[in-house]
Amino acid sequence: MHAEPINLLGLDASALTQLVGQWGGKPFRARQLQRWIHQRGVSEFDEMTDLAREFRAQLSEHCAVCAPPVLTQQRSTDGTRKWLFDVGQGNAIESVFIPEDDRGTLCISSQAGCNVACRFCSTGHQGFNRNLTTAEIIGQLWWARRELMQDATSSRLQAAASEASPAQTDTRVISNVVMMGMGEPL
Repeated sequence: MHAEPINLLGLDASALTQLVGQWGGKPFRARQLQRWIHQRGVSEFDEMTDLAREFRAQLSEHCAVCAPPVLTQQRSTDGTRKWLFDVGQGNAIESVFIPEDDRGTLCISSQAGCNVACRFCSTGHQGFNRNLTTAEIIGQLWWARRELMQDATSSRLQAAASEASPAQTDTRVISNVVMMGMGEPL
């Protein structure tokens, strides 16, 4: 029986360093891997060209970089984007990107469902099912950032950055991350 791959989106810097160390790797390898995943948005180990071939093979055998699968995507005329992610067992969560002239806000979920049951909220009507894993929470940000960076027109920040002086330029598409208020889980 083959073990479930380790989803690297669920590991922080120290856990990634520890994992790489278990395989005899140096801490700088974990930092390289973290840059590929979180700064460059790469999920395929073969594309991580400054990692040793043997290390990439080891990663391919034991690990994965997996955001929750996207069930639907919606895009508004104002640039707002919404993704519905499948988190298994019939549960789905939403993430919403809201572009503004001076920032890009990503609202992410931390739970599947909610037990508060506010009348105006569809999440509350499904009831509370479970807290999301670290990989599912980080996966929403990872997916959204990757999608938005592939589509430069998805954020008004890109236009603002091109008009700003070099000292004012902030080309981050997502500048703020907020947790959606699902019964105040945090």
